[in-house]
Amino acid sequence: MLMQQFKEVEAVTSELREALARAGVVLPSLRPDPVSIAHRYIPPLVELGRCSMEVARQLTDALTEHSRGERG
Repeated sequence: MLMQQFKEVEAVTSELREALARAGVVLPSLRPDPVSIAHRYIPPLVELGRCSMEVARQLTDALTEHSRGERG
């Protein structure tokens, strides 16, 4: 079960990284959260981490554009 959760959170993290990259956003600290993966009773989490103000602006712009339907 633990290995399955690890593979699943790794896959979701990769998918998120790729989707963000397509929107022009890179979150340098994006990774699976090791504590939650090893925890027995909580689901695995994806750690978004810290980013610069510029990256935060890029992420905000990408989400805003998407919500307006401006991106595919």
